[in-house]
Amino acid sequence: MAEAERHGFGRLPVCIAKTQYSLTDQPQIRGVPAGFALHVREAAVRAGAGFVLVVAGDITTMPGLPARPRAWEIDLDPDGTVRGIA
Repeated sequence: MAEAERHGFGRLPVCIAKTQYSLTDQPQIRGVPAGFALHVREAAVRAGAGFVLVVAGDITTMPGLPARPRAWEIDLDPDGTVRGIA
């Protein structure tokens, strides 16, 4: 997180990917336990999507999309020319 701040990403919101069954990163500890530690596996800036991703525990993530995905910029001209793909 300190490295993300050094690179100018300190004001991005943080998204935590963890089990849906608990506030912890451990799905077997259900509900809202007290006095637990959250074990962070990795943290990474997802600049295109506009957030910092923190991965806790054993979970698979999916790609994040920005507020306006690039797909909105792609178009097809009447002659069949594709526009908006860099």
